[in-house]
Amino acid sequence: MKLSALAAATAALAVLVTGCGTDPDAGHEVQQAGAVSYDLSPAQSGRVRGTKVDAIAATVPQAIRDRGSLVITGSSGAAPPLRFYATDDKTTVGSEVDFASAIADVLGLKLEVRVADWAQNFVKVDSGEVDAFISNVTVTEERKEKYDFATYRTDTVALEVPIQSDLVFTDRKSLAGKRIGVGTATNQEQLLVRWNELNRAEGLAPIDLAYFQQTTDYYLALASQRLDGFVGPNPSAIYHSATAKQTKIIASFSGAGEQLQGEIAVLTKKNNALIGPVHKALEHLIQDGTYQKILDRWGLASEAVTASRINPPGLPKKG
Repeated sequence: MKLSALAAATAALAVLVTGCGTDPDAGHEVQQAGAVSYDLSPAQSGRVRGTKVDAIAATVPQAIRDRGSLVITGSSGAAPPLRFYATDDKTTVGSEVDFASAIADVLGLKLEVRVADWAQNFVKVDSGEVDAFISNVTVTEERKEKYDFATYRTDTVALEVPIQSDLVFTDRKSLAGKRIGVGTATNQEQLLVRWNELNRAEGLAPIDLAYFQQTTDYYLALASQRLDGFVGPNPSAIYHSATAKQTKIIASFSGAGEQLQGEIAVLTKKNNALIGPVHKALEHLIQDGTYQKILDRWGLASEAVTASRINPPGLPKKG
């Protein structure tokens, strides 16, 4: 989704309610959300960069070293602060791009950023068109059959509701009979489908799932109270609720459910020898403090991990 659409739902509203202007020193277009100032400009001069580590760079597969670039893909429909179009309506920016950029720096590679719809990102990895999918991707047991993962954030999802809502969330039973929005083919959908199965088994009314592809569509549905709530990535919910002032977060929980803390990871094609160097790059970034600086820049400190892991336990398979 381009910022022309996103701005109508968030950035334009924020001009009125939170202030959006120009940093006279850096020339950034800055969005204030709580204590964090988000840089929405294409320049991203405040981006945190990594430094090449020769020993790690030497482990990158030869074909990628010869090319000299790390080609990554990600969702076109994400929202700040994760992955979104800047104010020029064409440059992809956000925390996920910053993580990819820092990884590429450590590996001594130039970053090449591409955009695709969610399902197409997997296809691009499968075909070898791109090296990695870096866009708030959750580790799941099903995905691990085809892909390798190196983790870099916890997977926390949020229940965002209209600001007028009196809904109280205690557990999955609280959503019985409610109309809840979710993104198609996401781990949030998988979680809600599982909750629905458990609710039905206990004789409760089903959760009425409403599917959305575009961020702006669910923003409007929440604002007009056509949804009782939306379950999506916690960072985006924090940003939206803080800037638009039309919604609030009433609960957050692991994207993998009650039994497991989900994790967000870099995804690569299985056994293509790239996940090892990516993992080493992430470990280096964590240890030298660059990782924390990226988290802080985008207000994601609460989702920090102490170490990157390769192929950890993931969201269970369906059924």
